Amino acid sequence: MPQSYSGDLRERVIGTVESGASRREAADLFEISVSSAVRWVQRWRKERSSEPKPRGGSRSVLEDYAKRILALVAEHRDWTLDEILAAMHKQRIPGSRTALWRFLDRHDLTLKKKPLCSRATSKRRSASAPTLDPAARVP
Repeated sequence: MPQSYSGDLRERVIGTVESGASRREAADLFEISVSSAVRWVQRWRKERSSEPKPRGGSRSVLEDYAKRILALVAEHRDWTLDEILAAMHKQRIPGSRTALWRFLDRHDLTLKKKPLCSRATSKRRSASAPTLDPAARVP
């Protein structure tokens, strides 16, 4: 993705237009598109800003309620995702199941009930349990 034009170039284009040149003349002078010169001058006159707007990414609405959501999760560690979502809606916190999942993932929180454990055999199956191998059956 191409980079934004520098703030210095934007200021020089705006300064040229403010000193009496047309936007098209300023665009030709600094070798930029006319539409860029028009947008920069419009933004300057409206907001008094020549800085480029932020690019990329998005921000979740749930970040506005981060303290409340994290407190809710900390208070009820054994709740499922749907239970947390229902409690959020009762508190008038907007969001969907997917948005909540992504929020918790960004904050490195999981809702696992037990830690994963590696085991070689099943605890339910004893050593004397019959096998399900058809070749081992005796008719």
